Amino acid sequence: MSSALCPSKPLIVPVILSGGSGSRLWPVSRGSFPKQFWPLLTDKTLLQETALRGKNANLGQPIVVCNAAHRFIIAEQLRAIEIDDARILLEPSARNSAPAIAAAAFLVAEENPQAILWVMAADAAISDVAALYRTLDTAVEAAEKGFIATFGIQPNKPETGYGYIERGDEIPAMPGAFHVARFMEKPDLASASELIKDARYSWNSGMFVARADILLREIEAFEPDIHTHVGQAVAHRKTDLDFERLAPEMFDQSPDISIDYAVAERTRVAAIVPASFGWSDIGSWDALWEISDKDENGNVTSGEVFLDTTSNCYVRSDGTVTAVMGVDNLIVVVTEDAIMVSHRDRAQDVKKMVAQLTKAGRLEATTHNRMYRPWGFYESLIRGDRFQVKRIHVNPGQILSLQKHFHRAEHWVVVAGTAVVTRDSEELIIRENESVYLPLGCTHRLANPGKIALTLIEVQSGPYLGEDDIVRLDDVYARS
Repeated sequence: MSSALCPSKPLIVPVILSGGSGSRLWPVSRGSFPKQFWPLLTDKTLLQETALRGKNANLGQPIVVCNAAHRFIIAEQLRAIEIDDARILLEPSARNSAPAIAAAAFLVAEENPQAILWVMAADAAISDVAALYRTLDTAVEAAEKGFIATFGIQPNKPETGYGYIERGDEIPAMPGAFHVARFMEKPDLASASELIKDARYSWNSGMFVARADILLREIEAFEPDIHTHVGQAVAHRKTDLDFERLAPEMFDQSPDISIDYAVAERTRVAAIVPASFGWSDIGSWDALWEISDKDENGNVTSGEVFLDTTSNCYVRSDGTVTAVMGVDNLIVVVTEDAIMVSHRDRAQDVKKMVAQLTKAGRLEATTHNRMYRPWGFYESLIRGDRFQVKRIHVNPGQILSLQKHFHRAEHWVVVAGTAVVTRDSEELIIRENESVYLPLGCTHRLANPGKIALTLIEVQSGPYLGEDDIVRLDDVYARS
């Protein structure tokens, strides 16, 4: 990428927004572990692919804006691709994209108000990165001259899941950049079919390129409450380990609004750069089917899947052997605790099913059976009346919080590795095939002092086994 690497060009800061839950890719994507953290197309997660686009172009120190619940997942996934300098900015509440982008702009402006932000979602797919960089060159040139540039994706079908942008006249002395005539909401199928016949219309990618000071100026002009409250939240942020926490009492007062409504549709300095670099927001299972490699019958499979007389289907299994026969145009997704089957034409309606499950009080709507923590993960194996059996995996050198429970006792059996267990005033070393009993109310802690992963089986017993029955007395990860 020529412009980003040229020393005469301004600093370009990748800003990655990682606040979505991706419910249309349920049951794989859920609030506890959404789609950006999954390797859906390659051996890297969508977040990692996004972050590498900035790293490989030698851009500035990246900023990731996310909610606090995902902070350790993000930090670990970035470390896995050797990005150790990212600034991870924690939102105390979900306030949509405008406050998130404003927070990043304030952060960057502290050191360099004219630095250029390249704002992008953490969960999009791009197949032609070289073309992306060429388009970014043009957007950066527009940003240098005070425009807020967005990428308009050339449509290849009448898509109803995206907003559209109508481009106006080309900006003088800026080949490839155009004024924005208008933004359009997601159309119905008939309207989308007409729009794609007109070369002036593009899909709204949701990516923006702009100077920090210009973004803040426009936010102040159109949404002064965002400018005030987010500015205060950034000024009063606190450092927490490797993270930066926005001040909640200030950030939470910010309006809940997208950057499109807050600024892009109202500003006079909006510019569009038409683009064609194989972009998809992977907003549905059908969208994932479209951009994935297919077999001779048009099928996309992942995991332990067997097909017979099946065509144009997306079938994914995360463990269970899944056999599909004599069907066409279906989506079949099998996880450890949920199965979803849909016609491909109804892929956008998965979100409605998640809402139905949520209304019914089903934890599967938002929570995976395997729950990741900064020290490793746990997963439930068996649940019954007054008992539960879990598998607990602790990474080398990690330590759980010092805690106690009011409603349950626990029995730990080590099946791999070595555990150091604190039980009230005792410190015990528990090796493979050994166990320890933790009576109700005792103060306890688990640590893995070794160089290999620690795996144990936990048997809980008691009248209430909810995860909220944890009183943390000390925690190296600063959780409450």
